[in-house]
Amino acid sequence: MAATMAGTSWLEAAIKKGDVKIGYSAITWGGKDEQAMADLSGLGFKGIQLRANTFAPYRSKPSELKEALIKSNLTLCMFSSGNVEIDPAKFESTVDTHVAHASFVKALGGNAMQLTNSLRPKDRAPSTEELKKLAQVMNEIGKQTADQGVQAVYHNHMNQLGETPEEVDVIVQAMDPRYIKLLLDIAHYKQGGGEPHEAIVKYKDILHSLHLKDTKPAETKSGYKFVELGQGRVDVPAVFKALDKVKFKGWAVIELDGVPDPEKSPLICAEINKKYITEVLKYPV
Repeated sequence: MAATMAGTSWLEAAIKKGDVKIGYSAITWGGKDEQAMADLSGLGFKGIQLRANTFAPYRSKPSELKEALIKSNLTLCMFSSGNVEIDPAKFESTVDTHVAHASFVKALGGNAMQLTNSLRPKDRAPSTEELKKLAQVMNEIGKQTADQGVQAVYHNHMNQLGETPEEVDVIVQAMDPRYIKLLLDIAHYKQGGGEPHEAIVKYKDILHSLHLKDTKPAETKSGYKFVELGQGRVDVPAVFKALDKVKFKGWAVIELDGVPDPEKSPLICAEINKKYITEVLKYPV
């Protein structure tokens, strides 16, 4: 706890500047987005991340979803646009899908969307060529979404291209910073073998946003599970200190793919995360 509270002065300075905005992802609610909006609004969060599952039902009537966000006093701080393919035969359809999502994001009042992939080989590490190809496709997506005023961002992720810090670096170095930025997931980066506070400094010029959660060992097939902030191995105070060091301005989105324990609800998880941010880090939501 001493290490956690040692940086009180820089935390207070960050509060005064208010440059880091804390959002929350609806993914924990498993598609029950209306409930997510109600819960997060009730907790005082001002930004929400929605997923591509909202695209089909609201594509022709985005104003309805936008109105729900407005009534909940929530901004669409990030949109999960889904998978990017590197197969040349799928290039056009991949780009078209994300460009359509960008139009949807803009209609909802948002201006950023994250890109993921499901391309990691099962029996080997990805090649440098595969990693660079991912960046090339994302560059084109970002170039076209920029025309709509929507920033595309790459989301590092376990079990995808960009699992390890070394892989992330290859991808980032091949990204065109004019069109694609980095969304750094601190728990995925830690689980992949890196230190997220170091990555923040290293990639400060291309860092657009973050995902906040924690990770700890577990008796599961993967050997780990993602948990609430302060419950695992990520040095979260060091992350916020690094953000202050590089004068980061943008959204840091708390994101749990699901509840880590069956006896918890998404709301309980959100309350735990809010308590850590506001009481341990002394940071506002």
